[in-house]
Amino acid sequence: MRRGLSAILAVLVLLLVGPVAACGAVSGESTPSVASGGLGNGWQPERALSLDYATQFDVDFYQGGLALVMIHGGDTDSRYLVVPEGGAVPDGIDSDIVVLRQPLVNTYVAATSVVSLFSALDAFDDMKYTSLAPDAWYVPSVKAAMEQGHLVFGGKYSSPDYELLLQAKPSLAIENTMINHSPAVKEKLESVGIPVLVEQSSYENHPLGRTEWIKLIGVLVGKQGQAEKVFADQAAQLDALAGRADTGKTVAFFYISSAGYAVARKSGDYIPAMIQLAGGRYIFSDLGDDSATSTVNLEMEQFYAQAKDADYVIYNAAIDGAPTSLAEFTALSPLLADFKAVQDGQVWTTGKDFYQDMTGLGTMVTDIHEMLTWTDGRPNQFDFLTRLI
Repeated sequence: MRRGLSAILAVLVLLLVGPVAACGAVSGESTPSVASGGLGNGWQPERALSLDYATQFDVDFYQGGLALVMIHGGDTDSRYLVVPEGGAVPDGIDSDIVVLRQPLVNTYVAATSVVSLFSALDAFDDMKYTSLAPDAWYVPSVKAAMEQGHLVFGGKYSSPDYELLLQAKPSLAIENTMINHSPAVKEKLESVGIPVLVEQSSYENHPLGRTEWIKLIGVLVGKQGQAEKVFADQAAQLDALAGRADTGKTVAFFYISSAGYAVARKSGDYIPAMIQLAGGRYIFSDLGDDSATSTVNLEMEQFYAQAKDADYVIYNAAIDGAPTSLAEFTALSPLLADFKAVQDGQVWTTGKDFYQDMTGLGTMVTDIHEMLTWTDGRPNQFDFLTRLI
């Protein structure tokens, strides 16, 4: 476990206060995060959720099936007590702990990629509203759920349909960190009795740290075992790549904006990390790694000087107007025709669903490795990548 000091503190606390209700060792357990302050009423956690990569949340489990979720962001943690159906809220818990009763109903998920986690857990019974209209979805299961009416557009994250949500009385609204630019929305939701959880997956340094947030959703909807399996399947794909030699190949990942800039990921972003895990090297080594933004706008001449010799290009096709052929790609700028990757026929695009699907990051790393080792006669399309011809 990452938090070795917390483990020692947990043992000392248990020795001092005496035994608590025991719980047998099961998959997904770890040492409780006593440094979080707990419930504030003297109760001691029985166990904690085991995390391999995620660092932006923790979950401690208490007697009676209670789960204390701690979201790390800002100066203090946000805490949520998940109470199983029919369970009781303990007396004397800290006043800042938000109580969530299972089952969740009519949840409004404005964090787009988190919807894919609900989908992977077959948990659409626990949510109802999204912040994207049906025609903006590319994850097949989510798009189908909206077309069938199981999910409903509840307004954009920055301008939710308050009237609709007030009538539905969601158990929870899940936002991503973009809500920090619209704090009045969060305050309004909370003022009408809708708890808000701001997920912090974008601050995870390791790609699978993002996917591991499915364990948190599993706790919220009571499907921890299924969440463990989804995550394990993605982790196994990285394990399969472990020990393979670095290909030495360089990769440029970007898109061309409507203003004519090349928009590249910062060097410390999770996508360059995926390229490295796949056996490649991100062509931009000095674009910074601060967490304020994940991208950098580059003038085309500057971009050309740094990226023209990249062995591979991955074009971010999550935006509108992405190229579907090599000719369309080179038409974006006259400079692109001189790229080594263009000359070698190694220009690839992501799928439209890439940023909306947080469950497949292990698959994406595998796809990048397949791209780096691609030879004539092999498929031109993988789960998330397509070669332009």
